[in-house]
Amino acid sequence: MQQTEITIPDTYVSRLNINGLRGRVLDIPSKRPSKHGKNILLVYGHHSSIERMYSLASYLSTYGTVTMPDLPGFGGMDSFYIINKKPTLDAMAEYLATFIKLHYRNKPIAICGMSYGFLVVTRMLQKYPHMHKQVNLLVSLVGFSKKNDFRFKPATYNTLLYGSRFMSTLPFSFLAKHLFFTKPLIKASYAITAKSHVKMMDATPEERQKRIDFEVYLWKCNDARTYFATSLCFLTVNLTTQKIPLALHHVSVKQDQYFDKAIVLKNLRRIYSKVSAYTASLPNHAPTVISDEADAALLIPQRLKVLLKQYQKSKV
Repeated sequence: MQQTEITIPDTYVSRLNINGLRGRVLDIPSKRPSKHGKNILLVYGHHSSIERMYSLASYLSTYGTVTMPDLPGFGGMDSFYIINKKPTLDAMAEYLATFIKLHYRNKPIAICGMSYGFLVVTRMLQKYPHMHKQVNLLVSLVGFSKKNDFRFKPATYNTLLYGSRFMSTLPFSFLAKHLFFTKPLIKASYAITAKSHVKMMDATPEERQKRIDFEVYLWKCNDARTYFATSLCFLTVNLTTQKIPLALHHVSVKQDQYFDKAIVLKNLRRIYSKVSAYTASLPNHAPTVISDEADAALLIPQRLKVLLKQYQKSKV
């Protein structure tokens, strides 16, 4: 998957301010406007930004108007810490519910959540059941719901767990930001591991440099403490104890380096009333950046494209 420069028209991006947290929101008009215009909310995942997911949002605008807000602490948005809150899953869910209320009012929407973003969506739907009737279509892109979805070996899991716990404290996250998450060290770490790193191993030297440059941008625009606190969240989460009476369309990838696909499906079916499973053409969990719409199309399996087209034409 070749990486290209991500250029977003200025008219698509506007400022966002919710509860004193400043960020951005992407709004892409539908490529096929109709009197039954559809609204699609895209929620990006961990270690992400509007730029990383822009091409997917642009592709989805084939089926409706696509909106993608920043999440607090990601994509350059202010973190919860500046208003003396922690970036808990409940806090993220409350933020997303507030955004939907302000942006859509009571309009019906389709929601597409990517990885951690889908975790936030699920918790929001559990926390605010009155929102169920507003959701006409729900899609999980490599989403998950419980800590045992991860396929890490015990030693790796414990290293990540305790590492995230320590690094999510103020002193350690401050040190990480100013000592480790610097441009030279980020570049060096990816260069050293390039031959075995799933995001880099298939790239030519020129392509690899583009990907590394974008990773530098991601590490710099995402709040370090939020990154580790949310990592700790999904390494300890369990959302399978509360049901949601909605149908879910779940997309996995062929070789997900993070999740056990069978366990993910089992856990999702403990939450949602019906889960339809699809497999995308992407070779791993997610690339550094989805460069263009052709690459984005690989994340949406053909059967789901048919469903999205039906949704786009429907009167509801």
